[in-house]
Amino acid sequence: MTPSFSSALETAVSRYLAEVAGRFERLSLLRWQMAEGHALDKRETMPGHLTTSAFVVSPDLTQVLLIDHVTIGRWLQPGGHYEPAEFFWQSAAREVVEETSIVDLERHPCHQGTDLPFVIDSHDVPGKASRHETDHVHHHLQYLFVADPTVALTAQLEEVHAARWHPLEALAEISPIGLQRIKGLRG
Repeated sequence: MTPSFSSALETAVSRYLAEVAGRFERLSLLRWQMAEGHALDKRETMPGHLTTSAFVVSPDLTQVLLIDHVTIGRWLQPGGHYEPAEFFWQSAAREVVEETSIVDLERHPCHQGTDLPFVIDSHDVPGKASRHETDHVHHHLQYLFVADPTVALTAQLEEVHAARWHPLEALAEISPIGLQRIKGLRG
C-alpha cells in the first residue's frame, strides 16, 4: 500500500471503530491485512481488497437507489473496486455516477464533512473465472448520499442491468446495518 493510501485507510478504519461501529463489529480480517501491509488498493490482493459503495437515499429517507448487478445477479447499492481518489467517499460517489448517471449527488451531513464511513462491511464474493479470480473478500467502505429520486437514471449496462429507486426497506436483505443506521437518522 502506498503511504498516503495506508494512512488514510488507517484513519478511516480507526475512526469508524471508535465512533460508528456497533459493539460486535471487529473488522478482524481487514485490520489483519492492514497490519500485514497488504496492497488493499489492488483488486489482485487476496484474501481481500478494498471496495467503495454508496447508499443513495431520497431527501425524506424513504427510498434508496439500487442497481441490478450483472456479475452478482441481485439488487445492491452502487459501488465497485476502489479507484484512487483524494478521499474514499469520492471513489464511492464516482461509482454511483458511473453506474446510474445520477446528478446532484450530495454527501449526507452525518459524515460531518469528513471521510468517516457510514458502514464498513467485509463480505465474501464469488470469484470471476474470466479474471482468474477465486472467491475472496471485499472490504466495503460505504458512504451515505442524498439525491432527488425524480431525476432520470441511465444504467451502465456493462456492469448493471438496471438502476432504480426502491423503498428503503429493500436494504433489509442487502445491508441490515445500513438500514438500521439510516432509520436512526429519521429522528
